[in-house]
Amino acid sequence: MKKILLFLTVIIIAVVAVVFYRANTVFENNQYQVTEALHPVEIDETAALHRFADAIKIKTISYDDATKLDPESFLAFHQHLADSFPLVHQQTRLQKFADYSLVFHLKGQNSQLKPVLFMGHMDVVPVDPNTAYEWLQPPFSGNIVDGTIWGRGTIDDKVTVLALMESLEIFLAKGITPQRDIYFSFGHDEEAGGNGAKVIAKHFAEQNIEFEYILDEGGLVTQGIVAGTSAPIAVIGVAEKGFVNFDLTVKSKGGHSSQPPAHTAAGILAAAIVKVENNPFAESLEFLGLMFDNIGYSMPLSQRLPLTNLWLLGPLVKSAVLSSPTSAASTRTTTAVTMLQGSTKSNVLPTVAKATVNFRILPGDTVESIRAHLEEVIDDPRVELSASLANEASSVSPTVHLGYKLIESTIRRIDDSILVTPYLVVGATDSRHFQGLSDNIYRFMMVSLNQDTLSQFHGLNEQISVQNYLSAIQFYYALLEQTAAAN
Repeated sequence: MKKILLFLTVIIIAVVAVVFYRANTVFENNQYQVTEALHPVEIDETAALHRFADAIKIKTISYDDATKLDPESFLAFHQHLADSFPLVHQQTRLQKFADYSLVFHLKGQNSQLKPVLFMGHMDVVPVDPNTAYEWLQPPFSGNIVDGTIWGRGTIDDKVTVLALMESLEIFLAKGITPQRDIYFSFGHDEEAGGNGAKVIAKHFAEQNIEFEYILDEGGLVTQGIVAGTSAPIAVIGVAEKGFVNFDLTVKSKGGHSSQPPAHTAAGILAAAIVKVENNPFAESLEFLGLMFDNIGYSMPLSQRLPLTNLWLLGPLVKSAVLSSPTSAASTRTTTAVTMLQGSTKSNVLPTVAKATVNFRILPGDTVESIRAHLEEVIDDPRVELSASLANEASSVSPTVHLGYKLIESTIRRIDDSILVTPYLVVGATDSRHFQGLSDNIYRFMMVSLNQDTLSQFHGLNEQISVQNYLSAIQFYYALLEQTAAAN
């Protein structure tokens, strides 16, 4: 017995030693090491802020119903860009697509270099009339109050459009000749599916244009989002989820509710829904692993212990991750039953019962694999499946490519207190339409948000600090200058 206890004690000590050793050695500081900070470019800050504020005042709202779009607002926005950035309009080729989406093309000297594409979108979501009175500043005022710019579009996504245009205007004013071609693509209906981006992508494909890298909106500089580290963390989207709606439909003869069958169409559908919700897709820690590989070293020992010892504590880590809808969304294809339809009257049996289930597709899953999963878990031929609004998940862009490295180093050279990491974008951006045009698509905007300000996306009191906006201009200028020089 003593030998057994001794043996178990040795095993326990060995396991503990391995756990602590891994906690202190697995995660390395592989952040870009700054040897020279970026020198800020000179900006006429007052003029730049006024140009941005005036852009916010223009109600470039896109709707799911395209007939509601106001052409005059988008034409006014185009004119505002023309008036504000004369050098850009003089020295680039401007093309319009789908009536209101814009592409600016700056020609480079070296045709052997692949061009680079910077993206943003001009449209904004509507303001909910039921909560409009709760805004602390009018939602299309562009008011600048106490170092903050207010209004719809300040973070989604006129900040990108205006900061990019400011950066290119400054670049051209310096008389710099780019080595590679630079493109700007500004969609007009990203919030409603991105038809403008689709048309632009089709045009590029027809011209056989391939991009060295593409940068769109998506990631941010986050404050307090990742538990356990107080450092600001810049998350660069290297992939984004796809999406698909599946309609589950059950048909029956109907009739009067006084003589129901054992299971109505609605009951059969309900049973199918329960099966779907009770059989979630398998989880994967791939994208969380990418994040932790980059920022894990900065976390306290209490968090490094489980993260570096998944061989032993993996089930605990998965349980913790899956307990939060936010983190769970990064680990699996998500399932959300969102719409239901049955009879139009309480005493009438439904002839058709239908549910719509929205899936956000993790890279690795597909629309067809989701269909196969549904067929297997429902296992009822009375439930018909049909897919709509399908868009496959993106591929995963490499972190060793020039584009990622430039974005990473530029962030760190602006502020080396910021940690940089790749991550998975769980929403959708216009860049999804450009999948065939580059293997290197990244999603990031130099805007710093915390738990509270993240809720302003599509919500109340959308705003951005003056410093944030000016930092965005500095970021895009530095990235543009380095990219144009073929670094």
